Amino acid sequence: MLLSALLHHLGISSVLQHDVIITDITADSRTVQPGSLFVALKGSQHDGAAYIPHAIFEGAVAIIRHKKEGTPTILDHYENGQAIPMIAVENPARFLALAAMKLAGSSPDMIAAVTGTNGKSSTVDFVRQIWQKQNVPAASIGTLGLITDADLPPLPPLTTPDSVSLAKALAGLKKAGIEHVALEASSHGIIQSRLDGLTIGAAGFSNLTRDHLDYHGTLSAYRDAKLRLFREILTEGGISVFNADMDTETVSALRVIAEKRHLKIRDIGRKNGLLTIKSIQPTPTGQIVTIAFSGRTLPPLSIPLVGSFQVENALMAAALCWKDDEDAPEILSLLSQLENVPGRCELVATLPHNATAYIDYAHTPDALEHILLSLRAHTKGKITLVFGAGGDRDKGKRPLMGQIAARLADRIIITDDNPRREDPALIRQEIKNTCPQAQEIPSRHDAIAEGLHSLQEGDILLVAGKGHEKGQITGDEVLPFDDRDVTRTLAKEIYA
Repeated sequence: MLLSALLHHLGISSVLQHDVIITDITADSRTVQPGSLFVALKGSQHDGAAYIPHAIFEGAVAIIRHKKEGTPTILDHYENGQAIPMIAVENPARFLALAAMKLAGSSPDMIAAVTGTNGKSSTVDFVRQIWQKQNVPAASIGTLGLITDADLPPLPPLTTPDSVSLAKALAGLKKAGIEHVALEASSHGIIQSRLDGLTIGAAGFSNLTRDHLDYHGTLSAYRDAKLRLFREILTEGGISVFNADMDTETVSALRVIAEKRHLKIRDIGRKNGLLTIKSIQPTPTGQIVTIAFSGRTLPPLSIPLVGSFQVENALMAAALCWKDDEDAPEILSLLSQLENVPGRCELVATLPHNATAYIDYAHTPDALEHILLSLRAHTKGKITLVFGAGGDRDKGKRPLMGQIAARLADRIIITDDNPRREDPALIRQEIKNTCPQAQEIPSRHDAIAEGLHSLQEGDILLVAGKGHEKGQITGDEVLPFDDRDVTRTLAKEIYA
């Protein structure tokens, strides 16, 4: 595509003295190839402008950079006798997303996005499952990667992929005949404009609790980042699904946005809403749930998922799936066929004395509290918790998680999570300060083994924090480690 045509499509009408053909777009100078348009993004750690010379050396034919006051919109840069157009824009990240979508091609007709501190992965996967159970080809994108029956390359391991990878993946799904996609919308992805340019017809907000304050600074800024999905990205008149049990400030903001943008509200939770949870009865393998839809109580529904929070996730998924309210009962009936999501309250071992072992991704105070309370309802025995906290992340979460563990678990083993570049002993100590009765075992393998050894009849072992992850980040290395596989293997060895 001619650069002039791309600029015109994005509303930039300045005249180029030297037009060039764009074959690719990237914000990573390491992936530049001849014909690339390089977008210099300014991040918290690095400024892409520093990599412009390298991008040109590798074959970039044009550059997008941040517009500074007093600088022209277009400036030709000459390198080895070649004119390299440099275009200054107010928001290079948004330009990148919009241009990537244009270059990649059309996206699927129906895209649903889910944001929230916890529950995104499960909800997005449930949306995909519901569509597929209606014989609708569907895919999901998020922390678990790209899940689809189509033969497409994997995506980068991010909750919300970079805008170029996302645009290419969506175009690939469209070409493969998949018109329904559910994706996770992280606060980072939203505020960094990775979703800009997508036509999102339905959006969900699962909950808001403390997380990522190392990046956003305050809970208010974190909330505002997530609200942007509804305020600016969701199609006007689209479907807005949210948990009515969230804090009143978030719920009020969502209602105000919905009124201004004529969004269709589908609120769920235990408070009066479109979908109201009337009762939840735990069973050994799931829950029997009674819900009211538009004030009318429906027949009890058996959902094969453990954890009351999974009921909220499943209902949110259902609410994202129907077009008209008369279709709601049929969609809700499909929740009885849902399958558990890897690493989300996943039962990985049932031992000879009816003790069980679960793996969960809970790595925030709220998520840890919810999973412990939920599992308590499924056992008359004791709960042993194995967990830690990630390094180079919000340190304020650590004492809070220790307090929750001390209050809700019967036995606690603190171990290493993903220490990254922090001293793992200091991380463990920051947790243990608020749960001094905990045992400390640095090796995650040994901690899980000790947890399994300690189980008595009917007890539960919960290994929390890493869920589906297949590696442990120590320093700059990612060492192979899968909580699910390790727990299964140890259970077989110990109870052979």
